[in-house]
Amino acid sequence: MSGADIAAADGSIAARLAHVDARLAYEIDVVAAAQAVAAGEAVLVDTRRRESWDHGHIAGALHLPTHGLEARIHELPRDRTLIVYGWGPGCNGATATARILLAAGRDTRELYGGYEYWARTGYATEAGGVVTRRAPDPLVTAEV
Repeated sequence: MSGADIAAADGSIAARLAHVDARLAYEIDVVAAAQAVAAGEAVLVDTRRRESWDHGHIAGALHLPTHGLEARIHELPRDRTLIVYGWGPGCNGATATARILLAAGRDTRELYGGYEYWARTGYATEAGGVVTRRAPDPLVTAEV
């Protein structure tokens, strides 16, 4: 490897490290999110449409769909981190909401894995006014 190749590789590694650092500062996993909510440091915000919310959502979350968000930002607490979520890792609705909230100056993080991984980890979900906890999926976590 020439000196130029090494310098190019170092630059690429630095860019990758910066990207990973940014992801770690922005995304939050379900265990850390549950701890932040329990400590009163954060609030969960469901960004999905009404039908998805009604089908099931994280117990205690606020419902604020991406559509019409700008008119309702004032409803969100300013003294806690907003942890936005969508269905799961294959859904970027929460990312769109986070972009709007961050641009509005709100402390926002995105729940990595979304509602799917929250439920699969065994944390409380709610549907029709009934709160439930399913057994943790061993493919997601060994313990909660």
